[in-house]
Amino acid sequence: MSRHRSYDITGIDLTDDSYTVEQSLIRNKYKALDAAGNVVLRGKQQLFKLKEKFPFVDGNGDEVFEVNATGIVDIAGDYVLSDSRTGEEIVVLDNDFSLFQDTWRIRDADTGEVLARIDSRGTATTLARNFLPLGWLIPHRYEITDGNGGHVGRIDGQLFSIRDRYEITIDDASSVPKEPIVAAAMVIDAIQGN
Repeated sequence: MSRHRSYDITGIDLTDDSYTVEQSLIRNKYKALDAAGNVVLRGKQQLFKLKEKFPFVDGNGDEVFEVNATGIVDIAGDYVLSDSRTGEEIVVLDNDFSLFQDTWRIRDADTGEVLARIDSRGTATTLARNFLPLGWLIPHRYEITDGNGGHVGRIDGQLFSIRDRYEITIDDASSVPKEPIVAAAMVIDAIQGN
């Protein structure tokens, strides 16, 4: 049994090496498309909740997993990804808030082991996004690494887009589950108000 078989989510199977994540024009609603342009995942931030909640459905609209904040309105907190059908906690997305670099970790929900990191690329870019008057127009770019720091892939934001759009490229996911990476791209965008 391969390492990330234990991180499988009932009802979803992300097998491509690239995905496009698009935000809706109106609110923090997202869809992930596979390389052929098929919707494989949809997620949205539920509004007016004390603890942030993001339910995700597959391309057919069936619930597959949800991401829930462990704290109340906490930008630098933990977000637990749980299988909607089994109720099992799969991974935790945690964020260390910094003005200099966005750092998210994907950890095993039981052991806390770091499975992957998602780091913004470039301190200057992160500072510009946070402090320039139109900094929000600068797209995010993230590097994805495994728990040992080995390259896994990247998340690239689209320049001059009315709505946020990210291209996720996974070069080697042999030790990293893809579902949390795709979900993290949506959650990061919503949490950080991009």
